[in-house]
Amino acid sequence: MTRYLILAVFVVLTGYGLMEAWPLIAGPALSISSPADNASFAGGIVTISGVAARAAQLSLDGAILTHDQDGAFSSTLTFPRGGSILTFVATDRFGRTVTETRTIFVP
Repeated sequence: MTRYLILAVFVVLTGYGLMEAWPLIAGPALSISSPADNASFAGGIVTISGVAARAAQLSLDGAILTHDQDGAFSSTLTFPRGGSILTFVATDRFGRTVTETRTIFVP
């Protein structure tokens, strides 16, 4: 009976430890809400938004984007005529990165 109790406590503590350590294990995540890939913007004004979870730093084409405590970010940018490839990079505090790209067109 004591063995089963010790085993149950061990399983619960191990599960709790894994649950708490998940953000450290998982690394950063990046979800871009806007712009959609291959979108066209007649005026060249583009709203960029999304969520960078577990990210210490977020950049767009090498320029730092600010994000709030929950990882949400939003910015409005102006692009010249033609096509542009936007490269988003989220980096966590351990240097792990995740990259997302979007292609936009301004007629």
